[in-house]
Amino acid sequence: MGAHPASCGEPEWLPVRQPRSLVVYRDGRFERVDDVVASEYALTIFVGDQEMATVVCTPDHLEDLVVGFLASEGVIRRPDQLVDLTVVRARGIARVKTTTQVTFNQAFYNKRYIGSCCGKGRQMFYYYNDAQLVRRIDDPVRIRPDDVLARMAELEAGAHLWRETGGVHMASLCTPEGTVLARTDIGRHNALDKLYGHVLRNGLDVSGHLIAFSGRLSSEVLLKVAKIGVGMVIAKSAPTALALDIAQETGVTAIGFARRGGFHVYTHPWRVQGAADSSEGHEAPGHLAPGNLDVGQPLD
Repeated sequence: MGAHPASCGEPEWLPVRQPRSLVVYRDGRFERVDDVVASEYALTIFVGDQEMATVVCTPDHLEDLVVGFLASEGVIRRPDQLVDLTVVRARGIARVKTTTQVTFNQAFYNKRYIGSCCGKGRQMFYYYNDAQLVRRIDDPVRIRPDDVLARMAELEAGAHLWRETGGVHMASLCTPEGTVLARTDIGRHNALDKLYGHVLRNGLDVSGHLIAFSGRLSSEVLLKVAKIGVGMVIAKSAPTALALDIAQETGVTAIGFARRGGFHVYTHPWRVQGAADSSEGHEAPGHLAPGNLDVGQPLD
């Protein structure tokens, strides 16, 4: 696959933050201050001659974003299916050539798909295209409780743009022992696509890896984790019920509320050392009363 930099005269990078002057009210008075805000950039992706989508994102690691997005949407399944990729940063355009002719069936991209979860009569939905791409994850990755908290601490320590702007999400690809790479974006899905694109473009083997994530675990986030192929996701905030249904079916260990010295293991606790002993005989963790939940400050 060829990935081309910006053409002559174009910027090779775009600012991820921009200065702004504003008025702040605090301690009973107004004052004018200088601050920075996160950049928002629209990138339109063309596959062949067809316009596929416009992604609103943080303008860094754009080649990784495009490749991860295309893989997430099933346009490519392997990196060798991508023949050429050119990002024209000044115009907000990415042009992609693939080994096969791609025709977008919008009926499939927009159609909800109903599936039976774990054969127990529960139903969950996702897009038809997602149902074709997600497979069960059987990766035997294991982690100690202290390492769960350490991976989240590393994610937070590297969240420089978030500390400056408060307007971005973070995602990192880790082993139980340390962080391999991290990506930032104004869109939580984009941060994961940037990880996925880097994995594909560099031929990384994700077995034995996990993902740490700064936001809540929605169904869309969980689906992207499963598509990347890792067996565990650690999130700072809460999961949704549908995300946990998908995690249970796809074999992903979903960990939420990883902060303040603790965390919640919602699905497949056998990957967390010591957690399976507490959940023996229970396929899913019992309900926790709201008074027992350390929900903390909402992040998104």
